[in-house]
Amino acid sequence: MITVLQNRQLTSLRSSSRETYLTKLRLARQHPTAMTSTGGPIGFLMIALMALLGSDQGETTRSSLTNADVPFPPAAPTSLNLGAICQKGHCRSRYLPSFFPRSGGSHFRFRGMAINRLESWYSLCCAKPEAQKLCCAQQAWKKALSRFCVEEFSTKTMVYECCEYKGDARWSCFESELPNPDYSCVPGYIAANMPSEPGFTFNQSACQM
Repeated sequence: MITVLQNRQLTSLRSSSRETYLTKLRLARQHPTAMTSTGGPIGFLMIALMALLGSDQGETTRSSLTNADVPFPPAAPTSLNLGAICQKGHCRSRYLPSFFPRSGGSHFRFRGMAINRLESWYSLCCAKPEAQKLCCAQQAWKKALSRFCVEEFSTKTMVYECCEYKGDARWSCFESELPNPDYSCVPGYIAANMPSEPGFTFNQSACQM
């Protein structure tokens, strides 16, 4: 039976750790030496601490894996990578809703949504006359990342660092530490058919010809 003091300690733990905590407690009662020579309560607290720390470590691992699954940010279109943007869109990652966990991970979901929008808008730009493709792609890139920042600010948690900046400083930030500056293919990957993303209109008058 769990004492009143131990029950209070138990309720202070995270709910996700309680089952593991109780299991270790039962094992400790079956093997009293596990409670240490300094007394039962100290051993009890040590078991509780181990269970709690173990839960935190698992959460960190899951977060780091999720972060690696959505390479971000996308590189700004240039005359050097425009050909790959238009020719290799079929083998770059897209992110279906089922890719993400049902709850949590909103920041990674926003990144995936930004990539999907950008790839959709790139397809529109690549159908333009050659003289308009680069300007269109650059407008699409800024529009997609601006939308991403709006979504980031809609949460109550820390936003993506580059979204804190304004104007050219924001774009310079997004162009640093790029995971795929050349818009290369993902080996062996074929992009799923995705619906066209609304929200982008090419402004030809803003281009410097």
